[in-house]
Amino acid sequence: MTHTEQEITAEIIAELLREQHADLADLPLAFGARGWDNQLWRLGDELAVRLPWATQDADELLLKEHTFLPAMAPSLPLQVPVPQRLGRPSDRFPRPWIVTTWVPGEPADRAPVTRGAEAADTLAAFLTALHQPAPADAPTGRHRGGPLADADEGFRYFLKEATNHGLVPEPEPLRQIWDDALAAPAWTGPSTWLHGDLHPANLLTRDGNFCGVIDFGDMCAGDPACDLAAGWILLPDDAVDRFHQSYRPTADEATLRRARGWALVKALGCLLVGDNGVHGRPGGKPTWKAPAEASLRRLLATRT
Repeated sequence: MTHTEQEITAEIIAELLREQHADLADLPLAFGARGWDNQLWRLGDELAVRLPWATQDADELLLKEHTFLPAMAPSLPLQVPVPQRLGRPSDRFPRPWIVTTWVPGEPADRAPVTRGAEAADTLAAFLTALHQPAPADAPTGRHRGGPLADADEGFRYFLKEATNHGLVPEPEPLRQIWDDALAAPAWTGPSTWLHGDLHPANLLTRDGNFCGVIDFGDMCAGDPACDLAAGWILLPDDAVDRFHQSYRPTADEATLRRARGWALVKALGCLLVGDNGVHGRPGGKPTWKAPAEASLRRLLATRT
């Protein structure tokens, strides 16, 4: 993936606000985080500024959130970053940017859930509310939400890299999980809204439970199995079954098999990013490694 890594400073953001949203320009501004596509800066107590800083398609992802998320947010039981303002490309910053509501909480890669049963119910309620039939103009995903076979090349690349770097000592059991997921019957229901990127850095926690969901740049319409992978990715070992039981409508066995495949791809990708940037930027995201390793253990423990 191409990274432009445009320099962003508080001074640049302040200028952009003065030029385009002057009523917000005097609010305190503080750096929040660098994500895969965007940088996040806190604006006052209740707002945040998100600006694309790296990947070339980050512009499209921000515009997608600005278009679709405001109408969806009121029906979701967890806080999400609701777009409030759109920033236009300019000579000072030649890419679109958005102002959203601030979502308090700690990322789950740094503060994992500890109240497993409650977190399972919370996650299931969120996805039950989100997974509604999507309109005809809903976006399609970047290899998410479609047939699992679309991710086959990515899985094989991730597994090879993880094996070569000593992160997966026995790849064959993971290949068996993948082959079983690929063999599962395809989704025949309606395309539903999906978050598309439910990994630990995109779920926020407070007091041991989930309290918010961020980064809807990969939201799309498709097979809910893509999001149901989150049970193996985000929850403690003893809470995954409860998550599946709490989600409505109850997923059939074929959907859970496909979800297991999506979880495997996500866990391997996060493992590589977490291990000193084997897949991703130099240095990687070290806090992603332990959750990814735990996900792989859970998947191996639930093989069919």
